[in-house]
Amino acid sequence: MEGMNRILGGKKSPAAFSLAFLLLLFALCSLLFFSCEKNASVATVKRQDLFSLSYGAFEEQLNLAGGLNATGAVNTAIAMRDGFFYVSNGESQKMLELNSYGDLLTLYHNPETNPTPLFDSSDSRPLGSSKNVSTRKTVDYPFNAPSLLALDSSKYIYVAETLPKERQESGDNKILLQVVLRFNSSSFVDYIGQQGVGGSPFPFIRNIYVTQDDCLVVVCVVNEGFEIFRYNPQGFPLSDTLIKYSDAPEYGEEKPGVTRFAEVENVVPDLSEKRLFVKADYYETSIDPSSKAQNGISDPVSVVFPFDLTTLEFGNGIEIPPYEETISDGFSKQVYRLPYDMIGAAKNGWLFFAIALEKGLMVQMMDMETSRVIRRLLNFEAANVVYSAFSLSESGIVSALLAERDKAKVVWWRTDTLIDQ
Repeated sequence: MEGMNRILGGKKSPAAFSLAFLLLLFALCSLLFFSCEKNASVATVKRQDLFSLSYGAFEEQLNLAGGLNATGAVNTAIAMRDGFFYVSNGESQKMLELNSYGDLLTLYHNPETNPTPLFDSSDSRPLGSSKNVSTRKTVDYPFNAPSLLALDSSKYIYVAETLPKERQESGDNKILLQVVLRFNSSSFVDYIGQQGVGGSPFPFIRNIYVTQDDCLVVVCVVNEGFEIFRYNPQGFPLSDTLIKYSDAPEYGEEKPGVTRFAEVENVVPDLSEKRLFVKADYYETSIDPSSKAQNGISDPVSVVFPFDLTTLEFGNGIEIPPYEETISDGFSKQVYRLPYDMIGAAKNGWLFFAIALEKGLMVQMMDMETSRVIRRLLNFEAANVVYSAFSLSESGIVSALLAERDKAKVVWWRTDTLIDQ
């Protein structure tokens, strides 16, 4: 009570004391309110920093000049399978195979643009062949701009390669500029184009995937939407499917005076079945009866539809909860709802969605069979990262290459333990 009297300025009337009590109660309620807001935040997944790569021209270094100097797009990508990491570095025209400690196992590189590895004292050898030096190997290949990566169960490496301009083609209002190179652990095997092994180039490749039965899936962006190519393990074409932006199925009930429009946002393959997952975002607009003016656009509703590659028909859609962020200012609150981006599928029918935040990547995992949803924050300080590349493994692990000013960290989050529960 003595401390309270000092705060209130000595002996006070009962009315003054009541006012002070109310003010104190209000302060306590405010603290409780803000603590509840904080406790309601989404849990994080523990990040494991595995190893780091420095910048430079040597074999175990990366060149990210395009990202660090903001002079253009960065072609660097990462993939992980069975604890081994693969990093393609388009800026230095090379690709690295590393273990989980960061030890370089195989260097695939363009010998015309890269210095001879310090560990390699071999004589000249044909392009595409390897040389064993201690526990490390080198594979020479005339890369131009390698980027996206995928791996199959036999450790074949698939990498999207952008062709030099003189080898690019055009047709049907498309620029055909990329192929998918295939390597094994010791050499270049072949390349896959639209018609399979040795085929014509693809349009711009958004991503490449390998299913559980080792089929390659190439998702391309074209003027109308997404073109999806599938190949068996031998590189023989299985299907070529066009999903237009306007192909989003009808969803929801019609409302008087409300116009609904939709657009396909992304397409990813199911890893275990012969189907695709198609995500579409739906928006609504309405007209004010008195002013005849449009009231604005509603928050989007995201829906994922399975698309059967045998019947070429859409199945029933499942609505994807949006990311919500509440901004409080005194007694007022504003709730913002944003759609997640669909980033891929893992085993057992789990789909992964993500949205970038200042504190990292918010990931939402959804079981397509039960509609169970798990949300977690994959933490990193976005302000300290100048470039990032993420990869989702078949087992459900999210790996990342987080490029900071002085080095690039390779990390992962064991999100697979969440979907195994």
